[in-house]
Amino acid sequence: MKAIVCHELTGPAALQLEDVAEPRPAPGQVRVKVRACGVNFADSLITRGQYQRQPQPPFSPGFEVAGEVLELGAGVTGINVGDRMIGMAGHGGYAEQAVIDAQRCVPMPAAMSFEHGAAFPVVFGTSHIALWHRARLQAGETLVVHGASGGVGLTAVAIGKQLGATVIATASSPEKLEIARQQGADHLINSSDEDVRARIKALTDGRGADVIYDPVGGDLFTASLRSIAFEGRILVIGFAGGTVPQIPANHLLVKNVDVIGVNWPAYAELNPEVMTASFRILLDWYLTGAIQPHISATYPLEQAAEALNQVVTRKSTGKVVITVNE
Repeated sequence: MKAIVCHELTGPAALQLEDVAEPRPAPGQVRVKVRACGVNFADSLITRGQYQRQPQPPFSPGFEVAGEVLELGAGVTGINVGDRMIGMAGHGGYAEQAVIDAQRCVPMPAAMSFEHGAAFPVVFGTSHIALWHRARLQAGETLVVHGASGGVGLTAVAIGKQLGATVIATASSPEKLEIARQQGADHLINSSDEDVRARIKALTDGRGADVIYDPVGGDLFTASLRSIAFEGRILVIGFAGGTVPQIPANHLLVKNVDVIGVNWPAYAELNPEVMTASFRILLDWYLTGAIQPHISATYPLEQAAEALNQVVTRKSTGKVVITVNE
């Protein structure tokens, strides 16, 4: 079978399309025929050896796949060969087949395309658990979403609206802000040429935002800390801007601010009940049409490195998906 393989930890440029042996499922795993695989910023980190759970080369990147079950490992129940599945792998999704822990698979609705299935888990799962479970966002509160046209940012806009918040979106160009507006953002801030702190304060009558969702870090985190409301919550999602902020604890004390980390994959191992409940809510919303993945580009497997570069260089909006076995 074909797979994209990383032999050395030097980034996406080192990825190669190769013939490899078909994987075999261990006990508790399933082997899946991959139809589509989502592309995430974290895929670039794993190719550089910078991810928190780092496999040793050679390996294939790819955390989220959609496809059909080909084989069951020993002890797997409740899943049948031929079932359509969304699966969360530690890695291995950039391939024609992948093995995935059965407990990290969820049935994919018949009405959902494979591309939507592969675009769904990481971005919607991260934003929903962040806003619903970690920040406990309430209807009527004000939510700021940084990087609002990106993979996770765009879903945070949609989920924030679904939860009843007033959403302020920041992004680096008018074109990206337009994508956020289409997902329901109430107010738009161009982070390239506007004073983000001043605009948030103005839009909230000086009070500040109740919740700020930050997958960017750097200067935007500083602006967040200076524009958060009393007892506000800042969600640390990631550092796509490249700079990990150092947080002055005295600033947290003055306004009773919570800074909340969100490591979504950890829920699969440490609190799977929360992840299961979140998926159930999200799939119900999807089936009613309340939320839909925004896929800006699809690439064939042999162009996986190019697909990943689109995400790393922030040229894409929403999700990029690799299609396999069409």
